[in-house]
Amino acid sequence: MNLYWSVLTVLALLAVTAPAALAFGFGGASAARSRIAPLRWFGKTYIAIVRGVPDIAFFLFFVIALDQGIEFLRHKALCPDWDQPIRQGNDFLVCQAAKMPLGSSPQWVHETYGFSLAGLTFAIVFGAFAANVLFGAMRAVPHAQIETAEAYGMSPRQTFWRVLVPQMWVYALPGLGNLWMVLIKATPLLFLLGVEDIVYWARELGGSKTTRFTDYPHPDWRVWYFAALLIFYLLFTFVSEKMLDRVMQRLTRGQATKGGEAQRKMA
Repeated sequence: MNLYWSVLTVLALLAVTAPAALAFGFGGASAARSRIAPLRWFGKTYIAIVRGVPDIAFFLFFVIALDQGIEFLRHKALCPDWDQPIRQGNDFLVCQAAKMPLGSSPQWVHETYGFSLAGLTFAIVFGAFAANVLFGAMRAVPHAQIETAEAYGMSPRQTFWRVLVPQMWVYALPGLGNLWMVLIKATPLLFLLGVEDIVYWARELGGSKTTRFTDYPHPDWRVWYFAALLIFYLLFTFVSEKMLDRVMQRLTRGQATKGGEAQRKMA
């Protein structure tokens, strides 16, 4: 039964991470082009650091650091009388009341907590890539559009929300579509965090205990599982491409782009 739940885990991760990463990306891109210097530095630093760190290293470090940070704050609040050092060599020791989640919590709480950390990590990592795409899309909007809005008396806020943001999506969608494909293929990183996704079960089935690589420990259904896994990702990618094409056609309607010009000639 857990094998089937793993498919829903991947779908749930994509459903949660995609809008969260887009929100992080929009915030990072907006900060990177801000007129306020500290905010602009923060946005560009976020994009540069997260994009420059290998995904696996970020996943392993950030999740541990975030988990220990939460437990540290809970430890300071719930166990003020603790007299032992928290960091003892490679061990991180806090009182039982500060553990996240508590040892007495049911299994679904542990799984939900791990999934939440994974979703947040995915959103931060792919949010940086989305921020870079959106930042470039904002700069691709013709500056004449901005100048025209300002000439009509629009404030910088009105120009941003009514002119820049609606027009930037047509330039951002190709990059965001590619990022979505990368996100689909990156879901196997879940098993690094202990989340039982479909690749986790592939690893379990592939854990050969024989001396020969070609000796399948599960000859009756392991091959079919890997075939189904391949078909799942290919089908997901195919459907995503079709949906992205439809969205692109809708966004280019009325725009001063090659796609928009082609639609006007066909009308």
